Amino acid sequence: MASLEQPIEENDTTSVVAQVDTVIETMESQNLSIEEVEIDFLGKFKKILFTLWKNVVGIKTHNEENVTQNYRGDRVERVRLYHVWPGNNVFFLKGLLICGPDPRGLLLTIVSISLSSWVFAVYVARDISKHSSIKVLANLIMVSVIDPGIIPRNNESPATESTGNGRIRSKRVAINEVEMKLKYCRICNIHRPPRSCHCVICDNCVEKFDHHCPWIGQCIGLRNYRLYVLLLVMATVYFVYIFAFSCKKIQHKNSGNGMGFIGLVKDCPETLALTCFSFAAAFFVGGLTAYHVYLIATNQTANENFRQLYGSNRNAFDKGVVNNIKEILLSPWTPSKINFRSEIYRFDHLEHVTEP
Repeated sequence: MASLEQPIEENDTTSVVAQVDTVIETMESQNLSIEEVEIDFLGKFKKILFTLWKNVVGIKTHNEENVTQNYRGDRVERVRLYHVWPGNNVFFLKGLLICGPDPRGLLLTIVSISLSSWVFAVYVARDISKHSSIKVLANLIMVSVIDPGIIPRNNESPATESTGNGRIRSKRVAINEVEMKLKYCRICNIHRPPRSCHCVICDNCVEKFDHHCPWIGQCIGLRNYRLYVLLLVMATVYFVYIFAFSCKKIQHKNSGNGMGFIGLVKDCPETLALTCFSFAAAFFVGGLTAYHVYLIATNQTANENFRQLYGSNRNAFDKGVVNNIKEILLSPWTPSKINFRSEIYRFDHLEHVTEP
């Protein structure tokens, strides 16, 4: 059977119509049968219609055309950023919620608060609302699932000056007439902003890094610090509240029956255990709350205070107690610098590309 191969050019609608006429004239000049022509004509006609469709509505976007031209030997896959994020975070709801890599501390905290609330409602204060822990749990979840202030990475090679041993030089900036050094992060390929630090657990640089909380399983940074402080205050009030009512319950039983410690263990072990737990929790969380009140008043982070960065030098960020409180607790909410739900192109290199 004679070949009907004709080059198909993707110019415009006029050229497509001309190609159709050329195919028809070729079939008539070669006097082919209908059966022989039908197969080649259908194949050519499909290609012509596809070319016409691309010329009229445009199937590829400008970016996709560039991707096809520049990466013909690679397999292109369109994915969301959280699928390929190099950090150790765990994402939920298609990248809307971001958590730390280890949820065991968070689960232990949730179980402890829920169990203490249940024991308190059943054995200590049945007439008091049984939903006293909902606000604490809601705040706990909010702190653990929002972006703490992750700094975007630099995927390009660093174009900065390096030292003789290959290390990137640090930069120096002046903040409120105090010189500060911006260290270079070799993992994220960036000079970290002031007060930032790379968390080795989450494997991210976090803006205004305070610490990585094992009881929440998340970094505490610029975007979730005020929620963290609110959680500490609410948890302290909550456990003091439980401890006070538990002590009152024990005093009531002891004064009525005159039983000693052994009698309390036999008669109300749940209340006694709850009293001990709430006291320990209130002492620990209360001390942590007082520590962060001090940090807020002096405008420090826990990381800076632990490393004694301002022991002999002036704190460039200290603006006085009132202004420090306004800046940390009352300033506008900082938006996230990374949209983990955004779509990107991932290129998987193929050594052998087979044409269809």
